[in-house]
Amino acid sequence: MVTLRLSDRYFTRDPQHTELGSKIISSSIRMIDMLGFEQFTFKKLATEIQSTEASVYRYFENKHKLLIYLIAWYWKWMEYLIDYRTNNIDDPVQRLQIALKALCDEVAFDPTFANIDETALYRIVISESNKTYLTKQVDKDNKGGLFRGYKDLCKRIAAIVKEINADYPYAHALISTALEASHQQAFFAQHLPSLTELEGEGSVLHEQIYQYVKAMVFSTIKCPNTK
Repeated sequence: MVTLRLSDRYFTRDPQHTELGSKIISSSIRMIDMLGFEQFTFKKLATEIQSTEASVYRYFENKHKLLIYLIAWYWKWMEYLIDYRTNNIDDPVQRLQIALKALCDEVAFDPTFANIDETALYRIVISESNKTYLTKQVDKDNKGGLFRGYKDLCKRIAAIVKEINADYPYAHALISTALEASHQQAFFAQHLPSLTELEGEGSVLHEQIYQYVKAMVFSTIKCPNTK
């Protein structure tokens, strides 16, 4: 069984090690996706899993820390997918294309992690992920390593950019922008369509997002954009 290991900075007790912890994760994903983060509470979660608020607090200090954990798990999973799909591929252009495709693809259920609804988690990333860092305590959280997963993913893809063009000076800035764009454009297409030319839904929309992000990245680093 594959387990994505996250730093103990995210939790008080590792939810992946117990049945209750697994219920907390799977139910919180479903509830945040359904209710939104503002309306989600530990009291509602405890009722859903037929436990107590005190039991939930044994795993997470507060719901903000829980959200950071869920988003961090998503980035770790994305890094896992990219590593798996680029394994044994030498050409950095091809690896970068695969990485960008993974970022932009329509998310499907991954049976490797049976207790995680990746499609619901993806929707949470689109609509709620900025709440993890647009806070007054962002510097404290950053010093505590709570954004390590996001930064590791950016660093890994930026390293591929440097393989393609070692002289390009803004690899991290470019990839963090591309990563945000992959989610913002999906949100804009669904809710604020006047802000984007991308349209449609499902795989049609996600293919457009990929083509947009790929064109942006490859044209910026002055590398021919292959099909």
